[in-house]
Amino acid sequence: MIKLTVNGKKRSFKGAPFKRLIDVLREDLSLTGAKEGCGEGECGACTVLLDGEPVNSCLIPVCQADGRKVETVESLGVPEKLSKLQEGFLACGGAQCGICTPGMLMTAHAHLKSHGKCDDRSVRTALSGNLCRCTGYQDIVKSVIKTAKGLKR
Repeated sequence: MIKLTVNGKKRSFKGAPFKRLIDVLREDLSLTGAKEGCGEGECGACTVLLDGEPVNSCLIPVCQADGRKVETVESLGVPEKLSKLQEGFLACGGAQCGICTPGMLMTAHAHLKSHGKCDDRSVRTALSGNLCRCTGYQDIVKSVIKTAKGLKR
């Protein structure tokens, strides 16, 4: 039995220990926010936080999450009450097709939580492991910077 804390709740998984974390989250725990883009750890669409650090959940066997904390995009907010970061993406047009958005949000969330610099270059560097085919990144970066300024860091 694999035990992990997902979005603040104690959860357990009884199954193949090498099943990918993204599959356990989506199929077994019904947390479908993380998207599978490439399945090879190249695009970042499946990014979740593992003990506060962004990871590609398509590359992590669930056994590596045993006893650890996992945060998914569902932890940020709900449609009725978005997080400040989600509001920033909405206000600045940081999301288009939506495939990369959960991974972008989780990576940006980790960057903001770690008090990373919030200038154009620093945000681009923080998000460099996340690919977007729609936006050209400018609105995504603007969304993160706007959020950081709103948080009065």
